[in-house]
Amino acid sequence: MAPATTLLDSCKIFPAGKSSSSDLKLSVSDLPMLSTHYIQKGCLYDTLPPFPHFVSLLKSSLSHTLTHFPPLAGRLATDSTGHIYVTCNDAGVDFVHAAAAGVSVGDVLRSPGDDVPDVVKEFFAFDLTVSYRGHFMPLLAVQVTELADGVFVGCSVNHAVTDGTSLWNFFNTFAEVARGVERITRGPEFSRDSVFISPAVLKIPDGGPEVTFDVDAPVREKIFSFTRESILRLKSAVNNIKSEVNGDVDRTTEISSFQSLCALLWRAVTRARKFPSSKTTTFRMAVNCRHRVEPNLDPFYFGNAIQSIPTYATAGDVLSGDIRWCAGKLNKNVRAHGDATVRRCVEDWERDPRCFPLGNFDGAMITMGSSPRFPMYDNDFGWGRPVAVRSGRANKFDGKISAFPGREGGGTVDLEVVLAPETMAGIESDPEFMQYVSGF
Repeated sequence: MAPATTLLDSCKIFPAGKSSSSDLKLSVSDLPMLSTHYIQKGCLYDTLPPFPHFVSLLKSSLSHTLTHFPPLAGRLATDSTGHIYVTCNDAGVDFVHAAAAGVSVGDVLRSPGDDVPDVVKEFFAFDLTVSYRGHFMPLLAVQVTELADGVFVGCSVNHAVTDGTSLWNFFNTFAEVARGVERITRGPEFSRDSVFISPAVLKIPDGGPEVTFDVDAPVREKIFSFTRESILRLKSAVNNIKSEVNGDVDRTTEISSFQSLCALLWRAVTRARKFPSSKTTTFRMAVNCRHRVEPNLDPFYFGNAIQSIPTYATAGDVLSGDIRWCAGKLNKNVRAHGDATVRRCVEDWERDPRCFPLGNFDGAMITMGSSPRFPMYDNDFGWGRPVAVRSGRANKFDGKISAFPGREGGGTVDLEVVLAPETMAGIESDPEFMQYVSGF
């Protein structure tokens, strides 16, 4: 199928002022991401701002925003000992201006129940680019795509340099600068003196690392939306179920809304995959460690400060009990991930430095990323809040889930779900799961 998007212009954008920042050493949380794709996240707007003034504004705003985020205008560099740094050399970022005149905002949003349209993947630069290539190319690209009745602003950023917290802080600041604020709300913090900074060296294979999953495997992608009311109903059900549960679940512990939602999904996907009861399943959750390590990192520490928490259970255990059993397992692991566990994970990695094995290697894994707490809808460039958040093809495989806040706020959640076609069909017809989904 011919592309729906036409390239109008591309250029380099440089910081408005010369950087005085020192090189930033990649941490134990950064280095594993060298084998992952650049993060691709963007915002859809249903107002068509004036072009070309709007494009000029974004270019100028991006240049000034980079003065607050000098690492993003730099490059990766490896020293003679094998340690990898971000060198803040003002080498610039890519800016792409494109148009999809035949695509409307409605085409992107579609109706509840429809899969995410393929055209969304055209709204991002650096498609399927592995983060290690930040040695040779920009660490950030911004693509602005004119639609028939709106605009999409997409960011592609090196995952070895930023996690979701850092990305959305940059995106929010970019929008603030475009609106003309005199003082940015949340400046990034660049210190490199935490437990995550290590003398360990990650050995890189010749040619650089690659992603650890098949990017061509057939998958479907869909957004499932949950209203505040449905999530509260689910949370209440999880926390008040009176049926018998295993004794290792603390009945006095309140399970969070998000853990309840994860448990609901774990059960639905496991049911749809039709495993024998003895098959071990895995639910991985990415957690922000900024507040988990002692002393705490700054909330806007720039870089990766995440770790992956795996929870294991047989398919029989996931499905035979009630939903609280699954939610309790997830809750127990998250609560246990404090300073000692964070440090133990760092030590484990130092003993065996390696890139992060992202994927669904045994067919029974679910990987939850992103967060409904990220301020994705705060990106007002001067013509209103976005109507939707979408992502590109980066780091997607059977079982990859991303959690976004709903546009309405107030505890609403959108789950971006990527599954094998037969598994997606299974959860679409799963009564326990679908009773909480809005719009169907």
